[in-house]
Amino acid sequence: MEAFDPAELPELLKLYYRRLFPYAQYYRWLNYGGVIKNYFQHREFSFTLKDDIYIRYQSFSNQSDLEKEMQKMNPYKIDIGAVYSHRPNQHNTVKLGAFQAQEKELVFDIDMTDYDDVRRCCSSADICSKCWTLMTMAIRIIDRALKEDFGFKHRLWVYSGRRGVHCWVCDDSVRKLSSAVRSGIVEYLSLVKGGQDVKKKVHLSEKIHPFVRKSINIISKYFEEYALVDQDILGSKESCDKILALIPDTMHDGLQEIFQKPHSSLQRWEHLKKKAIYPNDRSGQLLVWEIMLQYCFPRLDINVSKGINHLLKSPFSVHPKTGRISVPIDLQKVDQFDPFTVPTISSICHELDAISTNEEEKEENKAESDNKHRTRDYKKTSLGPYVKVFEKFLENLDKSRKGELLKKSDLQKDF
Repeated sequence: MEAFDPAELPELLKLYYRRLFPYAQYYRWLNYGGVIKNYFQHREFSFTLKDDIYIRYQSFSNQSDLEKEMQKMNPYKIDIGAVYSHRPNQHNTVKLGAFQAQEKELVFDIDMTDYDDVRRCCSSADICSKCWTLMTMAIRIIDRALKEDFGFKHRLWVYSGRRGVHCWVCDDSVRKLSSAVRSGIVEYLSLVKGGQDVKKKVHLSEKIHPFVRKSINIISKYFEEYALVDQDILGSKESCDKILALIPDTMHDGLQEIFQKPHSSLQRWEHLKKKAIYPNDRSGQLLVWEIMLQYCFPRLDINVSKGINHLLKSPFSVHPKTGRISVPIDLQKVDQFDPFTVPTISSICHELDAISTNEEEKEENKAESDNKHRTRDYKKTSLGPYVKVFEKFLENLDKSRKGELLKKSDLQKDF
C-alpha cells in the first residue's frame, strides 16, 4: 500500500467526495427505507474541517443536499449523531429544552489504546499484526453476544481507519432504546473493570455465566498464538511480575522459582496451569480464565454506547493521520481482515487516475450520467469490495423491513 502524505489531503478529499464516496448506499442506510417521515432530515452530522474546525448540528434534506455540502466543505472527518426531535441545523430556533435526541443506532467503540497495559508489541496509537488479534477477538465475542444473547440482526462492523473498530446495531427496535437500556447492554458485555491503578481487572464468580463461558471458548482459540507466542506475555521478568500480581500470594514462591528458569512463555503458562489447577481445583481454573480474560477480553468505551446523543465516526470517513478509509468489515472474513491492506485515500485516487480514459472523461461531462459514473468509479478501485460488504448489509436491512411490513398487513388482514 503506497505511503500517505497528509499535505495532499485537501486535494485528495475533493476527488474522493466528488467521484468515490458511495452516497447512494450511505443515504439508503441512514434513510432506513423512508418509512419514518423526516428521519434522515432530523439526523445530526458533524464535520471536522482542516485546522480542526469542528461544526456540529449539521442536517440535510436529502442525498443531493448531503452531497453538495460534503463537496463544498471537504470534511477531514465525518461523525454521525442522533435523530433529533427537530432538524439539528435549526436547533437554535427551538424553544429551550424542546430539542431532544430521540433515536440512534446502538454503537460500540473498541480502541487499541485501552489495551496498553496488556500488549507488549505497541502502545498508544500504534498497531501491528501481532496486536490486531485483540480486535479480531473483540469482534467475535461482541458480535456473537449481540446476535445470540440479544437477538440483534443488523450489525455493521467498521474499521476506524487507525487503531480500532466500531459497531453499529441498526435494528428498528434497537434505535429506539433508552440510555438506561443501552447502559445495561454495555454493562452485560463488560468484564474488564478498573483503571490503571487496579492490577486485577477481572473477577469471576463460582457460577460462570454462559456469556463468559462462550467468550472464554473464543479466546481459547487464539490465546496460545496471540498471547504466548506473539505477545510473549511470560517472556521477561517484568511481564511475569504482571501476571504474578494477579495470582494469590500462596502460589508466588513456586511460580517465581519456575519463572526464573530459562523457559518460553508457552512452557511457563503450562507450569502456571498445573500449579493453579491442582486436582479438580475450581478456584485455580477460575484464576486461569481471569488471566486470559484480562489479557484478551474486549474493552468497550461505555460512554460511547450509553449516550443517545453521542457522536461516532462515520463509515467511509477518511482518517486524517493515516489516510485510511473507515471501511466495513466482512463478518464472514474477520480473521482475514488486515488493517494494513485497507485502501488509503491516496491509493484509490491514484487508482482512479490510472483507469481514466477519454471515454470516461466524456461521460463525466454528461450531467445526467454523473451518478452512474461515480458508481462505476469506486467499483474500479480497491474501495469496491468494501462497498459490496456495505451493500449486503443494506440488502438484509431492506429484506427485514419488507418482512415486517408483510407481517403487519397479514395481522390487519390487509391482503
